[in-house]
Amino acid sequence: MFTGLVESLGRVAAVLSEPPGVRLIVESASLAGDAVLGESICISGCCLSIVGVAAPLLEFQLGPETLLRTTLGSLAAGSSVNLERSMRLTDRLGGHLVTGHIDGVGCLESLQQEGDWVTCHFSAAPALLCQMAAKGSVTLDGVSLTVVSVTSSTFCVALIPHTLAGTTLGTLRPSQSVNLETDLVFKYVTRWLETSAATIPPDTTATQKARVR
Repeated sequence: MFTGLVESLGRVAAVLSEPPGVRLIVESASLAGDAVLGESICISGCCLSIVGVAAPLLEFQLGPETLLRTTLGSLAAGSSVNLERSMRLTDRLGGHLVTGHIDGVGCLESLQQEGDWVTCHFSAAPALLCQMAAKGSVTLDGVSLTVVSVTSSTFCVALIPHTLAGTTLGTLRPSQSVNLETDLVFKYVTRWLETSAATIPPDTTATQKARVR
């Protein structure tokens, strides 16, 4: 579990073919120093397990499903990635609960520069947009953000200077894709509403009252 507060930017050192997947090697002096095998790291929103450590390098294995359903398949040597270690139960939850399980990919449709801030509009699948609400939380490439607004086809977020400078979101350009994870609580509420209509028996209160009379 993560918070969506990016700890540092990492640099992809290499992407090695390892059929049916790839081995991703990331350079991060700040995280590799005390990293251990098997530890979970959120890489641009995707939870991956460390399979090799040789500071300052960290190694990960990406399977076909990860390559197909996230933007990590487009990474190449020199690419920047957002990095966050898994949270401890004693940590402050500065962002929101992030699982590192990508729900889908969004596309940057437009951005507006407003002083040092940038407002971004993304398109996404309708099923994901239904799990967003204004002032709710969403994770973009591992960054916890507040949804400004949402429509039937797009959603909007505002990026402060700190986020622009400290994450890969500062280099986004229109038509680029990002990994999306909707709010965990929203997902469970949505699922409950979908299933409860089919499982809860019809209301018999009116019939029972009629019998009492």
